[in-house]
Amino acid sequence: MAGWSSEFILPAVSAALAGGLIGLEREYRGHPAGLRTHILVCLSSALLMSAATHQLAWLALDLPTDVIRIDPVRMAHGILTGIGFLCGGVIFRQGLSVHGLTTAASLWMVSALGILYGVGFYGLAVGGTAATMLILVGLRWVDQHLPHSGVVDVRVRFRREGQLPEAAFHSLMEGLDLKPGKVSRRLVPAGDAVEFGAILRGPDASQTHELAERFCADARVVSFEIQPRDD
Repeated sequence: MAGWSSEFILPAVSAALAGGLIGLEREYRGHPAGLRTHILVCLSSALLMSAATHQLAWLALDLPTDVIRIDPVRMAHGILTGIGFLCGGVIFRQGLSVHGLTTAASLWMVSALGILYGVGFYGLAVGGTAATMLILVGLRWVDQHLPHSGVVDVRVRFRREGQLPEAAFHSLMEGLDLKPGKVSRRLVPAGDAVEFGAILRGPDASQTHELAERFCADARVVSFEIQPRDD
């Protein structure tokens, strides 16, 4: 039982705890991959690497040991390749924004941590777990307290009447110190509205509120969406 405790149980428990810590932060922030997903990714990586480092137990006992070649690196490569498909599943596009990049990176990280726990590199694994928590929690606090310009995605639909109403789109933002970047233009499939989209840099809460009020007051606007960017 002592052998099992040191060789298999300890890496599995350590990996589950590390995945749980990181998953709790993602769960608290309301991201699509939370506590259970991070635990399972980290634990499965640790179990697979533990099995890869004990490949002699898989083979028949009558094989000569001098012809056996063990290469756990191939297992690590397969794990990190496979986790890429899961990471791609949590990245999605909403309007002009791309969401889920940090969650995908955290899944990749817990997979790497699981590999380290599985091979017994506890010092490096614990340090990596602490560094990941510092980045997710500590740097978020720093980011919230640093002065920076906000970024929001704006999509507005105008009634299709006469000329292209792009000038109206820009006029609604005049006086608010909002400078749209590249403007996208799209004819709504029904054909009765024209949609404009742009990324606005620099707006604060009062500016976006004023912009929403202007959209609501304009009879030409059919619908609009103001989406703050968040990771």
